[in-house]
Amino acid sequence: MRALEVGERALLLEFGSGEETRAFHAELLRRRDAGTLPAVREIVPAARTVLLDGVAEPGRLAVEAAGWEVPPLDAREGPLVEVAVRYDGPDLAEVAGLWGVAPEEVGRVHAGVEYRVAFCGFAPGFGYLTGLPERYAVPRRDTPRTAVPAGSVALAGPYTGVYPRASPGGWQLIGTTDAVLWDPAREPAALLAPGLRVRFTEEGA
Repeated sequence: MRALEVGERALLLEFGSGEETRAFHAELLRRRDAGTLPAVREIVPAARTVLLDGVAEPGRLAVEAAGWEVPPLDAREGPLVEVAVRYDGPDLAEVAGLWGVAPEEVGRVHAGVEYRVAFCGFAPGFGYLTGLPERYAVPRRDTPRTAVPAGSVALAGPYTGVYPRASPGGWQLIGTTDAVLWDPAREPAALLAPGLRVRFTEEGA
């Protein structure tokens, strides 16, 4: 782990892998829930970093965190969210070809894995979900679409994501969901938050 102070009140922690990042993020949440984490206003994970904002003494926390025993992330840890999907996306056949399976098998494969929200970004409510085995990683589209419908379930590289609103995008679209990913009137507004476990269920299966 590499610790960098950001201004007077923030600390950026860098890790060597996504697995280390997710494990450390889980440890931060455990310590915060147990009341043993020094006051932090916000914890913001990314692919290989975690930003701690609103820290009274970033340097002191960096020294303390370097000595923590951080267990590997338990796949069963954390609340589970289920998202019902219709596997009817326009890129289903292309993804099936990349995977070497029939188009009707894509939903079975995708829904047969449990995911975890590694971090959020791009748009409010958009979570980057890990868990799909490496052999199923697919490239982004050569030409992004100017408009991707809200609720589109998509793949890019090692990640699965669901578009919370209509927007441009270059991910491979394999399905659609009626789940509301972002609702400012709801508490919390985001359906998916870092650390949550996610399962996709195939409608009609």
